[in-house]
Order: sequence, then C-alpha cells, then structure tokens
Amino acid sequence: MKYSGIGGQAVMEGVMMRNGSKYAVAVRKPDHKIAVDVKNTKDINNIWHKLPIVRGMVSFVDSLVIGLSTLMYSASFFEEEDAVDKSTLSAEELSHLEKKEKAEMGGTLFVSFVLAMGIFFALPYFISLLLDRYITSAPLLAFIEGIIRISIFIGYVAAISHMEDIRRTFMYHGAEHKCINCVESGLPLTVENVRKSTRFHKRCGTSFIFIVFIISVFVFMFISFDNVWLKLFARLLLIPVIAGISFEFIRLAGRYDNSVVNVFSKPGLWLQKLTVMEPDDEMIEVGIASVEAVFDWKEFINDL
Repeated sequence: MKYSGIGGQAVMEGVMMRNGSKYAVAVRKPDHKIAVDVKNTKDINNIWHKLPIVRGMVSFVDSLVIGLSTLMYSASFFEEEDAVDKSTLSAEELSHLEKKEKAEMGGTLFVSFVLAMGIFFALPYFISLLLDRYITSAPLLAFIEGIIRISIFIGYVAAISHMEDIRRTFMYHGAEHKCINCVESGLPLTVENVRKSTRFHKRCGTSFIFIVFIISVFVFMFISFDNVWLKLFARLLLIPVIAGISFEFIRLAGRYDNSVVNVFSKPGLWLQKLTVMEPDDEMIEVGIASVEAVFDWKEFINDL
C-alpha cells in the first residue's frame, strides 16, 4: 500500500485528518459520542499540485479553506440553544442558510488573513523603521525585523496557550500528531500505542509557520526599495512564494531523516512544545476515528 503521508489539524473538540484527496473530521460531541464527517477535496493530481513551490502556495490556500470549514463543522455541535435547527428548515431555507454560512466563512477567512498580515508582517516592519535612524545597513535592519516578527509570534502562541479552550485544542493537536506517529511507526492504532507515541512531528503547521518566518528573514534582506510603502507591498507580495518554499522544506523534512534536515527542523519542533500538548484517552479515540475514516492502517502495517 502506497503511503504519501497523513496530514491533519486540531479543531474544536476534534481532529481533522487528510489523506490524498480525502479528509475527515471527528468531533467529540457534548453527549460524548464521536461524530465523523468525510469529504473529498478537489483533484490533487492537477499540474498546480506538481510544480515545486507553486504546489505549496496552492496547498496553503487549500488548507486554510478546509481548516476553516472543519472548524465551523466542529463548532456547530456546540452552538447555543437559540441556534437555528436545520432539521426544521425547508430545502430553500436550508440552501439560503448554507450560502450565508459560506459567505461568513469567506469573510472570516479574509479578516483573519488581514489581521495575520498586519500583526506578523506589517507591525514588525514598522517597528523596525524606528531603528532606521540608528542602523544604516538595510540587510541588518531586515534581520532585526525578522527577529521582532518571530518574537511577536512566539509571545502570541505562549499567551494563547494559557486559555482553556485553546489549551484543549492544543491537546487535540497532540492527539493528531501521536496518531500519525503511531501509524508511521508501524504500530497498531490503539489508544495504548498512540499514548506511547511522541507528540512532536516534522510535518506540522506550527513548524511550517515558523519556517515561513525564518525564510522571510533572509528573503526580505534582498528587498532594497527606497519607498517605505513599496517595500512593505513587496514583502506582502512575496509571502505566497515564501510559503511555497517553506512547504517544500516541510515536505522534504517529512520524507527524509538526516542530520541536515534534523538541524533545520529543530526550531519548529521546539515551538511545538507550546502548541502540541499531551491528550487524554478520549481525545486519542477521536484522533483514531479520524484516521480510520481516511486511511486503512491495518493494510498499511501488513504491507510493511
């Protein structure tokens, strides 16, 4: 059985797992039962998913859309009592509600993206401009900007990790990683085996974001426009390219295990100590349900 790598992410009280063009989200409902929803994505064998760097840009956008969609699905189980009961709606009303939800999802994604660009890219850039009168070297100023950016990100992650809801999400993040590591180790996917597996993984969204920030430090050193706004625009324009390069590194790190790859993977793995926490057994069960919905781990183990 060919194995190209299972990917996933944590959602509200649940785990999303993706294998090829198929993904599933498993959620622990308020009644403690596990709900599993399986869907197919667009064709991943088209030319855009085969071109280096470009495929990273496409996958990044695709992951954002799927991630927000699965997050809304998991959140639907925890809506307030006065929320709309879809079972009482007509087909026309249901269609209208779904369109409204998709529009809200698109709006949320747009606002989240703008805020992320403002906080993690524009803000460090403008802070670094305050040092412009003291530092004449553009590359050095860009390097300091990168350090400020990474510091803001680490501080942000450290701060939200103390929030109860976020902490539970990070525990589900741990369940996701431990399930994937269990499968990739060739062990039967049981609660006991998953519990013994490591919670850290090279192919992680946290590592991806951190690699984006690290690569941006060096890429932005070569932007030499004199105009302040043009320089900021160039930074924002290069983000998709940097994301594509980062994707190639994460892809490489997931496939190979050598000293060079391991050294460059260390910073992302260290940061996972903040974003990936040890799950309880119920969370592990949700992770297992998500994996089994998209991947036949028994066949995979038999083929090893």
